[in-house]
Amino acid sequence: MPSRLPSSPANHRTSFAVFDIDGVLADVRHRLHFVAQRPKDWRAFFAAAVDDLPLDEGVQRAHSARASGHTIIYLTGRPENYRAATTTWLKTYGLPAGDLHMRRAHDRRPARYTKVAVLRELAKAGDIAEFVDDDVAVVEAVRAAGFVVHHATWMVVSADEQEELFHAQETDGRS
Repeated sequence: MPSRLPSSPANHRTSFAVFDIDGVLADVRHRLHFVAQRPKDWRAFFAAAVDDLPLDEGVQRAHSARASGHTIIYLTGRPENYRAATTTWLKTYGLPAGDLHMRRAHDRRPARYTKVAVLRELAKAGDIAEFVDDDVAVVEAVRAAGFVVHHATWMVVSADEQEELFHAQETDGRS
């Protein structure tokens, strides 16, 4: 995930609100079947993201964070080659403008490592006011690293679907 840091005036420290996309802003339930099958079809899983519907609670939190003066950062495990589609999706559903940090090609580390690393880089340029993610392992790692975390639980999934999402993040280093 690129670590291009937003700049801020010398006398003012930027305050960041950082949002995951899948399961926080975007409803991915319609495409989980692509990663529940064997072999997993990652290309189809990510290609179907253009059809995600927004999750109202996450979208409202992003707007509230922006209205409170926070700089918005989107931090996703989606691969970099889906940047254009992801940017279009964010604009289509009226999410606030913000920098988009995506998974670098061939980076298969668990999201709990990649996201903490990006947050540490961002913290050099400003304060992390809030981080919102739906993955329990990510939430725990980010909290252990000393950041303020909100665990997004508004996308309700079955136990099997939750396990598939967990393995996508932890074992496969995807999403």
